[in-house]
Amino acid sequence: MLKGKKIIIGITGSIAAYKAVVLVRELVKAGADVKVMMTPAARDFVTPLTLSTLSRKPVLTGLSDEQSWSNHVMLGRWADLVLIAPASCNTIAKMAQGICDNLLLAVYLSATCPVAIAPAMDEDMWLHPATRANLDKLRSYGNSILPVGKGSLASGLTGEGRMAEPEQILEWMQDSFFSPGPLAGKKVLVTAGPTYEPIDPVRFIGNHSSGKMGFALAEALKLKGANVTLITGPVTALPPLDGIEIRKVTTAAEMYTACMDAFPAMDIAVMAAAVADYTPQEVAPEKIKKGAEGLNLSLKKTTDILKAMGEIKTARQILVGFALETTAEEHHAKEKLEKKNADLIVLNSLRDSGAGFGTDTNKITIFARDGRQYPFEVKPKSAVAADIVDTIIRLYYA
Repeated sequence: MLKGKKIIIGITGSIAAYKAVVLVRELVKAGADVKVMMTPAARDFVTPLTLSTLSRKPVLTGLSDEQSWSNHVMLGRWADLVLIAPASCNTIAKMAQGICDNLLLAVYLSATCPVAIAPAMDEDMWLHPATRANLDKLRSYGNSILPVGKGSLASGLTGEGRMAEPEQILEWMQDSFFSPGPLAGKKVLVTAGPTYEPIDPVRFIGNHSSGKMGFALAEALKLKGANVTLITGPVTALPPLDGIEIRKVTTAAEMYTACMDAFPAMDIAVMAAAVADYTPQEVAPEKIKKGAEGLNLSLKKTTDILKAMGEIKTARQILVGFALETTAEEHHAKEKLEKKNADLIVLNSLRDSGAGFGTDTNKITIFARDGRQYPFEVKPKSAVAADIVDTIIRLYYA
């Protein structure tokens, strides 16, 4: 599964750097195309000569030398995966803050592929609140964090913080990034973002949805092997979503048409967009001028996309809806599950701290048609997306 895969191994200043030597050797043996990068501090623990011999390529250590410069942008686009192993506490902190003072960090900030991080540090550093916050921030950016081991540490103590063993990392890489995945061959539709309902050529009715939850879901589904189509309303910034078909719409009517066109061919639909419930009865052809009196708008209902999809859903299709509530949350979520003929409803409440529009975190409960419910704590939206996708797989594809 690793044959022909283009992998960047980034090595930072940690005693665990010796494990990277074994990792590079095993990746090359598996047929991967490996490029190694080292921070200046990493050279105190392992030599570039050793790694260049094993990778069969020059080791990259600086942005430039007297003869040439390393094109960090192209390196970030070349790879199928960037794996930083070991990732020291210092490098993790720099990554979380967007600091770019060496080649590895420049490539990290330029990467359009998945990024995985294998931390390595002493237990006190691993458990420090600053490190926990930095790791949470990296997860919210969509990076994957490998679990650390527990055992003897460089300090002589025993505890958490050991870098995962090379064989564990190889298995994790294959399962997480390079295996066909449990959703291989499945066609999945995801919606994201708000819709804008025009009042006149310059004004609209909208909401605060950023699209972050839908984007995270699209990525999580792709990582499980699905062929993902993302229909997104207007958002300020669309992150890199390589390998995902993206269709952009603006209004609820456009979202409805795009979804109804795509849905019959889909195996799964995850409707995370915050679609407007109402749209102006008439759109003024010119900008409405400010008058002495107030402005009265006549609104009409938009078409209920989730309900329309539920009415044509076949037995082979899985339909997942979202409910954002402020009162009687559980009652409304269960009611929506039944009325819309959905298979799952994902509830998040605006009353929960760290949940709702525009945040990097969310707190959800998933309701299933068989009456079961699955509550989750506040997590980065990338982790929430993984929970939703794992629940879909467990209930329908296990």
